[in-house]
Amino acid sequence: MIILSVISLLLLLFQLPATAILLSRLLQGPRRQPAIKPQQPTQDLLGSVSIVVPTLNEAQRISPLLAGLSRQSYEVREIIVVDSKSQDGTPDLVKAAQQQDPRFRLMTDDPLPNGWVGRPWALHNGFLHSSEASQWFLGMDADTQPDPGLVAGLLKTATAQNYDLVSLSPQFILKYPGECWLQPALLMTLLYRFDPVGINTQQPERVMANGQCFLCRRSVLAAVNGYSSAKGSFCDDVTLARNIAALGFKVGFLDGAKVLKVRMYEGAMDTWKEWGRSLDLKDAASRAQIWGDLWLLTAVQGLPLLLVPAYLLISGPLVLSLSPPALVLGLNIFLLVIRFALLLAIAPSYNRQNAKGGWLFWLSPLADPLAVLRIFLSAFHKPREWRGRKYSDG
Repeated sequence: MIILSVISLLLLLFQLPATAILLSRLLQGPRRQPAIKPQQPTQDLLGSVSIVVPTLNEAQRISPLLAGLSRQSYEVREIIVVDSKSQDGTPDLVKAAQQQDPRFRLMTDDPLPNGWVGRPWALHNGFLHSSEASQWFLGMDADTQPDPGLVAGLLKTATAQNYDLVSLSPQFILKYPGECWLQPALLMTLLYRFDPVGINTQQPERVMANGQCFLCRRSVLAAVNGYSSAKGSFCDDVTLARNIAALGFKVGFLDGAKVLKVRMYEGAMDTWKEWGRSLDLKDAASRAQIWGDLWLLTAVQGLPLLLVPAYLLISGPLVLSLSPPALVLGLNIFLLVIRFALLLAIAPSYNRQNAKGGWLFWLSPLADPLAVLRIFLSAFHKPREWRGRKYSDG
């Protein structure tokens, strides 16, 4: 029992500070700004935004985006698709959309220079070729599905709240059992590390952003020389947003589940491989911040599911006392209660209408140790391949 008490004291020292940090973030939830809603444009928004979409072999998923962008109104001046020499017919789909909507424009980016990652390079090229008459630049990914009124609603919110940059958290479309179980656990690693969506984070190094729908004042993007400050980042959206916030501009990350859907990856393995290796956000954070986040995730998300059954097995039924083992057991039961309760909070962020095994979403906390392990595996390893491109630095 002495050994168990010592181990329990060490666990309390490890977990209690992390729990306090987590609670301080979660308690901000009631102050969140409301979700973005679709709106009709007004005359002052006429031709105010240029949309840029980077593509590389996106033929299997870009059609909903092209259709959704065509349904946006006169606030959209142009839609520039920057293709990186796709081999799967992506350009043909864009050309077909152009026949129906002349706002579409297809261009090919220049060969990728040393030091650049493909996505920020494509977006940078699109920015350089966009109209200087547009007040706003909107980067969107090929896997997004915008609802009518998205751009107008986003512009009106940005103008009303005086944002210089605002990006949206989408509603994720799930289809297969494995991703219904794993994807919410991976998303939870972000919710635990950062302020809730809709809270204006005051520390630039803790700002969050999502490049799937990334609106920035053109003047601000010009002031930081486009995407050049995030050129080598595999999480260029967060890197760029933090660089802009550090200069004193107002950056927001808002709930876009009512106006934007996204189908990111196909199945659990694809989710584990592709999304998991960018969630650590190492390219936008210091080494100390990375280690701090890994400690927090281990303490409040990775360990509770392992410690509760272990302590019940070792110490028997829960006994109301102030002994270190009882306190550890109580703390981790409390953390599990929070974790399952958060499922209700993130449920609107998921579209499971046509998902096979959609009920596995409610068991996603069981994947938490795997999700934390995935962040550890990628935190100190730079990708060698991303979206079909190979990079020399490991």
